[in-house]
Amino acid sequence: MRQVGAEVWSKWRGLVSEQTRSGQSAAKFCRERGIRVWQFYDWKKRLVEAEAESFVSVELQPAEGPTYSSSGDKAIEIRLRRGRSLVVAPGFDASHLQALLAVLESEG
Repeated sequence: MRQVGAEVWSKWRGLVSEQTRSGQSAAKFCRERGIRVWQFYDWKKRLVEAEAESFVSVELQPAEGPTYSSSGDKAIEIRLRRGRSLVVAPGFDASHLQALLAVLESEG
């Protein structure tokens, strides 16, 4: 059941991000996709509240060795609970990263 919940949150996170990038009003965006505008705003509020609640302090420490992407730019390592970490290269898709983090952080 957790997987379904994570998929729903990921879906709405993507829709809210897409609407923001589109420059369209929420009403027009929802109308074109057959989404109820009140439902869109409800999910947008949930996402904002969840993001505020899940704030994590970040401490920067020197790495054992530099991490670089293939283009030579520095990558960012994100360390999660239970010893997990992600390495994010420059130019990453923020909505894809948010969806991945939501899945990883929702796993009990």
